[in-house]
Amino acid sequence: MDIKRKASMRAFALLLLAVLFFASCGGNHDYSPKPRGYFRIEYPKKEYQDYTGGCPFTFSYPKYTTIEPDKNADAKPCWVNMQFKQFNGTLHLTYEDVTSKKELNELMEDARKFVFKHSVKADGIYETPIANANGKVYGIYYAIDGNAASSVQFYLTDSAKHYLRGSLYFNSEPRLDSIQPVLNFVKKDVDVMIKSFRWK
Repeated sequence: MDIKRKASMRAFALLLLAVLFFASCGGNHDYSPKPRGYFRIEYPKKEYQDYTGGCPFTFSYPKYTTIEPDKNADAKPCWVNMQFKQFNGTLHLTYEDVTSKKELNELMEDARKFVFKHSVKADGIYETPIANANGKVYGIYYAIDGNAASSVQFYLTDSAKHYLRGSLYFNSEPRLDSIQPVLNFVKKDVDVMIKSFRWK
């Protein structure tokens, strides 16, 4: 009698477990993955100061950035990096003293080639001319949309003897959806830098 009772209790327990298992798997539950979360970003106040280093140019830049000399082995004088440390980004600025129209044309073509190397991952590349006749500052601003490594590049020249190229990079995997708010914030600083740029 005990054996039969134990067997029937075991069978009942197994049946109950099976019912609970199938009940938990059934139903019209609409499960979807949680969206990717990102850290909340604290944006600093927009305040600017003048860069007046020993280079033949000056411009306004944010107080929350630092400007450091480029430490690469092939760096030339007046190659500087504007560090957005809070956002893990760098605006690389490379200056060239131009000696001929031919050299200037080559530098401008090199800038265009560097930009279009990003076309593999870019959704679009947009060119905007820069022209400040009073300050003799001319150039092209390139906005690179999509998951390219660099989202902003530009060059500035006086069309005679000065040339400066800028390129913005973030030190992280290029994912536009995650860096877009920061990119929009930093682009405003790049705009201020270009508008305030003057040759000495």
